[in-house]
Amino acid sequence: MTTITMTTTTTEHGLDIDLTFADPADQVAIDRAVDGLRSKGYAVHVVDTAAEARALIGEILPTDASVFTSSSETLRLSGIDADINESGRFNAMRPHIFAAAADGATPDDMRRLAAAPDYVVGSVHAVTEDGRMLTASGSGSQLSHYSYTAGSAIFVVGSQKIVPDVTEGLRRLETYAYPMEDKRFRATVDAPAQLNKILIVNGEMFDGRVTVVLVREAIGF
Repeated sequence: MTTITMTTTTTEHGLDIDLTFADPADQVAIDRAVDGLRSKGYAVHVVDTAAEARALIGEILPTDASVFTSSSETLRLSGIDADINESGRFNAMRPHIFAAAADGATPDDMRRLAAAPDYVVGSVHAVTEDGRMLTASGSGSQLSHYSYTAGSAIFVVGSQKIVPDVTEGLRRLETYAYPMEDKRFRATVDAPAQLNKILIVNGEMFDGRVTVVLVREAIGF
């Protein structure tokens, strides 16, 4: 029997973080996740580093398509978010939405502007070895894009997010991704993060819609 030793820390606001979910997956788990994801009909790329993922996203994304980036530490830390939203190479939706907000657009106006991009680029919080993906959210703003309203979805995922099954995926959300996001969120806006909605994607009806870029090194929550 294999014994799993948990390493935990506690945030200043009393949330325990299971640090075992921060460790990159081994090659066996990566291979299983790749097979599981491909069995769902997803295009899957495996790269060693976040820099390689960044270069690959630059090659995959059409420059004339509308692209929405979900809020993601993976995208921010890798530079993918800045490439899409700040480089001027892509038809990025976030700058348009921020400009509309500065001009007095209401939250409903901004929601409609972001409703149906050609591409959404983001990450998920857990990938099971049989190819299911779990994402947690406070508002749910990215979940509709992930599941349907974006024409295509590209997920950049550090291998530390690979888990054996959905049960472990949910535990990862609750004991690692959420408290890490709460810590980040409080430092940014001085308010607690909320874990209100969880999307579990079991498969995809539309061939070619989903691309997953698995990064061997750990990045993001």
